[in-house]
Amino acid sequence: MIQIVESPRDAMQGISKFISTNKKVDYINRLLKVGYHTVDFGSFVAPKFMPQMRDSAEVLSNIEIGNSNTKLLSIVANKRGADLACSFNKIDYLGFPFSVSEIFQKKNTNKTIDQSLVLVDKIQNLCLSKNKKLVIYLSMAFGNPYGEKWNNEIVFKWTEKIVNMDIEILSLSDTIGSSDEFSIKSIFRILKNEFSKVVFGAHFHTKLNNWKEKVESAFSSGCERFDTAIMGYGGCPMVNDKMIGNLPTEKLITFLNEKKISHNLNLLSFESAYNSAIELFK
Repeated sequence: MIQIVESPRDAMQGISKFISTNKKVDYINRLLKVGYHTVDFGSFVAPKFMPQMRDSAEVLSNIEIGNSNTKLLSIVANKRGADLACSFNKIDYLGFPFSVSEIFQKKNTNKTIDQSLVLVDKIQNLCLSKNKKLVIYLSMAFGNPYGEKWNNEIVFKWTEKIVNMDIEILSLSDTIGSSDEFSIKSIFRILKNEFSKVVFGAHFHTKLNNWKEKVESAFSSGCERFDTAIMGYGGCPMVNDKMIGNLPTEKLITFLNEKKISHNLNLLSFESAYNSAIELFK
């Protein structure tokens, strides 16, 4: 079954006006009733870089897991954030942004790629000791806007190093929304053929006229996990370009329904969350 990862964190993080903690909690609690595989709820990073996420610990303490089988994921960018995330029993997954672009990695985590690889190893060992799982978001997996050398071989090289640390989930991130049918199919097929036991996901930034091409290309090439956000809210605020939104959850649901692929989402609960998103992001 396709894993759907709903990301209110990505939807909210680029909004300058602070969204109250109570509103975040209410929204995430609604999402937890939908039946997603995972909800990417927040991040433990320096508030000066992501001020919208400065209340993630408080949000987490008020989230009601109840009978939900949905897993919670938090983004971290350093060892301190990873230590904090691992101290919460509610968190199942830690997500780390690892870019194949030297420039973007420094912008995003203030570390070189090599330094980040060392950090990934430390966070992976921490996760193993705390019964958590590390998810690597491979940024700039489909292109590089900074003029640096980029090709599938570079993506493969860093993927291999990460997989050799026994990391089981990698999400290929379309950070600037540049992916197309050819680039998606080529890299997914290369990686799936070589690393068959790894779960490869897609974190697409899309426009309304190209979301289906991207999803179809990834799905047909072995993608098992899709990050989404209701109505496509969000994008990457660390990129200089104007943010391109996320893959709309409702579009992925439409795609899966057309393909007669089970997703096990509670559509009444999804409608409730959708209506809440309209109010939250207006």
